[in-house]
Amino acid sequence: MSLTRGVPHLGRRLSRWMALLSMLGLGAVGIVVYLVFDTTLSARQKEMLDQKQQALIHVLVDDNIEHRDKSLNHVLTDFLAGHADYSIRIVDSNGAELFDSRIPGLRAEHALHRTFDVKITSLQSNHAHDATVTLVMDRRPDDALLRTLAWTLFLSMIAGSLLLSLFGGLLVRSSLRPIQSLVTQISELSARDFERRLDGSRLPQELLPIVTQFNALLDRLSDAYRQLESFNADVAHELNTPLATLISSTEVVLRKPRSVDEMRDVLESNLEDLRRIAGMVGDMLFLSRADQGVGARETKVLSLRAVANDVVEFYEAVTLEAQLTVEVRGDTQVHLDAPLMRRALSNLLSNATRYAESGSNIVIQIGTRFQHDHTEALISVTNTGADIEPPHLRYLFDRFYRADSSRHNGERNHGLGLAIVKAIAKMHGGTVFAQSAGGKTTFGLVLPVELES
Repeated sequence: MSLTRGVPHLGRRLSRWMALLSMLGLGAVGIVVYLVFDTTLSARQKEMLDQKQQALIHVLVDDNIEHRDKSLNHVLTDFLAGHADYSIRIVDSNGAELFDSRIPGLRAEHALHRTFDVKITSLQSNHAHDATVTLVMDRRPDDALLRTLAWTLFLSMIAGSLLLSLFGGLLVRSSLRPIQSLVTQISELSARDFERRLDGSRLPQELLPIVTQFNALLDRLSDAYRQLESFNADVAHELNTPLATLISSTEVVLRKPRSVDEMRDVLESNLEDLRRIAGMVGDMLFLSRADQGVGARETKVLSLRAVANDVVEFYEAVTLEAQLTVEVRGDTQVHLDAPLMRRALSNLLSNATRYAESGSNIVIQIGTRFQHDHTEALISVTNTGADIEPPHLRYLFDRFYRADSSRHNGERNHGLGLAIVKAIAKMHGGTVFAQSAGGKTTFGLVLPVELES
């Protein structure tokens, strides 16, 4: 089955709409022309009928005295000479018909009537008497002209619509060629060629936003693909070392008989490596779920200070061994997923403990700040130690990223701790930050949650 079946064709749709609009436009123009012509013609007929009435009154009243030697029939016949589209009927007050020149076969719907009264002086008695005059205009020639005009306008509308549709279709096809060019460029993109971008230099301005947004999408996909490749390489590297250690230690043990104590030592060493691998796999699964949009679940109002104290208590033995002190400052009540926040603080404290100078103090600072429309809670962990170069700060929360080899402790750290902190902040709708200057290094979270009133 074709994927394009049932999908509307843009070019055909535009052509049909152009044909319809042109027909409606020409039809409207034709109707307006017809109505204007009809109105003008009706006004002209009325004007001519008025003029004919005045002329007829002049003949019947004024000229009748001057032409006593002529009969009424003679006078009116001369009046109608050359005006075959007019007829006159005169009836006196007694109902006697004095003159009748009605046009044969003329129906009422094709005639324009005008009736008026006049005083006519009789030639025989020299006495004026009342008479009713009916002046009729034959409209059939004008009606025929209107019909001809109507058919002319209709045929012109049809022909004009067909011509406009034809040229409109050609114009639509020509206008859609840049889109076809854009489609061709997109089809030539390769999954392995992330450096290639769409060229919008020869495209119309209307398509440039699409090109810009598509190229921006390619940039994001390129970054994500490189990050994925780097992540895969880092995973392989991080797993390769403990796996190689497990394999080699096992091979050494199997080369010759070993005592139970020797086997126990090897198994305990292997178990430690296996736990490290299991922890790394668990962290990667956690990050994968976070990338899929899994958010914080059991959110409830908690004291950040209480959560921080729990983590500090858990790490008490580690910090005492490293000759470090931990101080918690400030507090605020926020909606949190307690296990996730403990894990984030645990990773931050573990990172600070790992790189802090012996005998120094680690500070966990809790506070709030007010933005335009909401309140943000901040929690940070600061340790004293070697500064991190500014170019590295923006990448410290990336997976398997380490600032330098001096900060690398491969046996205890696999480079996912800060990435998990970032994921937990994202799951709460927050962000992370890192600062390092003057022998102080700070990692923290910003949580855009409202304070509990």
